[in-house]
Amino acid sequence: MEAPITEIFCSVQGEGPYVGNRQVFLRFAGCNLNCSYCDTDVQISEACRYEEDPGSGIFQYIRNPLGTDQVAELVDPFMNVHSLSLTGGEPLLYADFITELDVGLPLYLESNMTLPDMARKVRDCVSFVSGDVKLTDEFQGEKLESHIEKTIETFSILRKTENRDCFCKIVMTRDVNPALVLDVAASINNYISCIVLQPVTQYELRPDVRTLLELQKELLGDIDTLIVPQTHRMWGCL
Repeated sequence: MEAPITEIFCSVQGEGPYVGNRQVFLRFAGCNLNCSYCDTDVQISEACRYEEDPGSGIFQYIRNPLGTDQVAELVDPFMNVHSLSLTGGEPLLYADFITELDVGLPLYLESNMTLPDMARKVRDCVSFVSGDVKLTDEFQGEKLESHIEKTIETFSILRKTENRDCFCKIVMTRDVNPALVLDVAASINNYISCIVLQPVTQYELRPDVRTLLELQKELLGDIDTLIVPQTHRMWGCL
C-alpha cells in the first residue's frame, strides 16, 4: 500500500488541547476541500521532504509515493514522542493506507471530518482525533446542509471513547456565523471532549476578540471550550 506524502518531520503540536506535545508529523498530499484561509500546500509532489534532525531545516527528498513499511522506517528514529500526527491535506483520503500503518506509536488524526465512509475504516486505528468543523464561504445553501450532515456523521463515528479522544477545532474567520457554530456544537457535543476556537492566522481575516469571547461564553454552558491560535506559527517551527 502506498500514498503520496508531502513531509515527515518531528516537532510539537501547535494547535488545540495537545499544544506543546512532541509528535512526528506525517503530512498527506491532496484534499477534498478548498478553504480560502488554508496555508498548507496540498499538491501531490514528486518527492517527500524528510527532516531527520528536528528543527535543522535540512531535508532529504524521497520519491513519492511512499509505502507503509517505508514510512515506518523513516518514523522509527524519532524518540520520546507523544504520537504520530496524520495531517494534510486530508488523511482520510488514504484510509486504507492508515489501517496498514504499523509504527509503534498512537495515531493522532487531523481531519476535516467530511468523509464518513473513510472514517469507519480507521476508527479502530486512531487514539486521538482532532476534528475540524469547516464553516467557510465555500459552503452555502443546500451544499452547506449536506456538508454539516457529513461532518456530524463523521464525528459520531470517531467519537470519544475510553480508548480514543475526539475534540472539535473550528477555525474562526470574521465571516463565520456564531449562531451556526452554536448549532453545530449542539449536534456534536456528546461526541467530543472539548471545542477549540482557533482564530485564523491571517490577521486581515481574523474576527475581533469580543466575538470570540462571547462565543466561548455561550459554548461553555454546554462543553469545555478553549481559544487557542496556531502557536507553532508564533515561534516559527514546522
